[in-house]
Amino acid sequence: MPIDIVMPQAGESVTSGVVGRWLKQPGDSVKRDEPVIEIETDKVNLEVPAPSAGVLGAHKVKSGDTVAIGQVLGSIDESGAGATKAAAAVPAAAQAGGSASVASTATAVASPAASGGDVRATPLAKKLADEHGVDLGKVVGTGAGGRVREQDVLAFVDATKAAGANGASAPRAASLPEAKPAATTHALQGGVTRERMSPLRQRIAQRLVQAQHTAAMLTTFNEVDMGAVMDLRKQYKEEFEKKHAVGLGFMGFFVKAVVQGLQSFPLVNASIVEDEGVLAIERHEGAHIAIAVSTPKGLVVPVLRNAQSLSIAGIEGGIKELAGKARDGKLTLDDMQGGTFTITNGGVFGSLMSTPILNPPQSGILGMHTIKNRPIEYPAGSGQIALRPMMYLALSYDHRIIDGAEAVQFLVKVKQAIEDPQRLLLGV
Repeated sequence: MPIDIVMPQAGESVTSGVVGRWLKQPGDSVKRDEPVIEIETDKVNLEVPAPSAGVLGAHKVKSGDTVAIGQVLGSIDESGAGATKAAAAVPAAAQAGGSASVASTATAVASPAASGGDVRATPLAKKLADEHGVDLGKVVGTGAGGRVREQDVLAFVDATKAAGANGASAPRAASLPEAKPAATTHALQGGVTRERMSPLRQRIAQRLVQAQHTAAMLTTFNEVDMGAVMDLRKQYKEEFEKKHAVGLGFMGFFVKAVVQGLQSFPLVNASIVEDEGVLAIERHEGAHIAIAVSTPKGLVVPVLRNAQSLSIAGIEGGIKELAGKARDGKLTLDDMQGGTFTITNGGVFGSLMSTPILNPPQSGILGMHTIKNRPIEYPAGSGQIALRPMMYLALSYDHRIIDGAEAVQFLVKVKQAIEDPQRLLLGV
């Protein structure tokens, strides 16, 4: 009996994704849990594994198709029989390379198990089905191996009610929305082209607007003399890399400085949340630093967890790992969630000064910028002018929770730690 490959749950608020590419072709032998298809959502890219070992059947969706949670993507023939037939049964629309219409793509909607058959379901799903009088054979499971979960039953019940209210017939399968054609680029009049945003880019746009509308966002600026860190880096760079197998960059120092600032001013590491309809301050013991990483598909912000317990080598290694996963599209939901403060470095692109936007629900974000030689008084109080490698720093913060004086002092704390790195070792 073929086992369906379904679009899995991909995190809270994620309802659909876009098919990237098939990693296996019809007729290929696959192992259980071996990735068979890549899906791009508005948060992360997913590799959907095979629910069982066997032979891959026909592709029911193609690259560029939008697919809903729970939708059938393909199937696995556990017996290994019929592989040739499955390969030959690939829909003509999939072979046409993107010319399928909405009607043909809609055939990818999940098909339920035969009513009254042996349906795999969780105990809670069975209980809910009994309470609502739902035939589990009509519900598409989104759990491992097509197992029906409680969310699937509730979604089916809601869809059935909605269909009845609109005078429509009962929904097919799990009443999943029909997949729409790929968001392709098409030409308009006058040499203008239009391309739909990817799910990731749409999510970025939504969050940026959300930050502008929900937070009382202000930005304070300062400048930091990078000379001491640059000298330290130059002196120990090779030795550091040999010992720790990772490069010594500026980010390790800045994360350490930020952690020290967050420990001195804990509200910068807090968030505003709703508690039974009332605004509340949620404090965080750990410093979970989100690092903005630019990828070909857009900006992502993976999280370096418990940075307060990491050495500079540990920080650099963690950032390297997250950046590599981001570029390769291998970030997981766990990598992206739980940040309490963000650092973004526009200086790598040449930005001299900018106003970073908050990453909700966080209350603070530090913007680093390019290093430029500028004339300043050096040493301080000497009355002498010298060219020094200077960087502008920007701290955007939510004024609802962080007062201006606290924001300024936090940024000064970061500045002092960078200009005198010994403070990072002494914790002062």
